[in-house]
Amino acid sequence: ESDSLAAVKKIPQRQCIVVIDERQKAAYTDIKTQDEQIIIDTTGKKNGRGAYICPDAECLKKARKSRGLERAFKMAVDASVYDELEKEMNNLGQ
Repeated sequence: ESDSLAAVKKIPQRQCIVVIDERQKAAYTDIKTQDEQIIIDTTGKKNGRGAYICPDAECLKKARKSRGLERAFKMAVDASVYDELEKEMNNLGQ
């Protein structure tokens, strides 16, 4: 019986910084800070403080308006960073 309990793998749950909707980690775009840079982590394995956002342009627009990344990372985020993230999300087909 205890072997069957050990076989159950926990699926990581995360929350979007905008809509506060909890889903599986894979359902979100992972945004990280590395060396004072904000990047999209396509692997989900890079080091750095992370924030999660729904993979659509509308959610990113709401994050820009509500200053979601600033709150999540506790640092100033230039408008150009949001522009770059939008381009990267579009390139990823999200």
